[in-house]
Amino acid sequence: MIFDFFRKRETVTPYDRQTQLPIIKSSVCTGEKTACFQDLRTKKITEIMLIRDDRDLAEFCRRYDVNPSDIKYIYP
Repeated sequence: MIFDFFRKRETVTPYDRQTQLPIIKSSVCTGEKTACFQDLRTKKITEIMLIRDDRDLAEFCRRYDVNPSDIKYIYP
């Protein structure tokens, strides 16, 4: 009998279209990209996942039902 004690479980943070904006934080120096949600009221950013290539971006859009044209890019 095999147990999945150490298996990573996928957790999905709820995305509220009324109060959150999907954004991609992109580093100017390294080019590293992170998919995030920004609260429109408090401007707090919640990082969700690292974006390494187009497949990761497609997975982010699929998982959270986000249209790629709705994503805002920021360069902190």
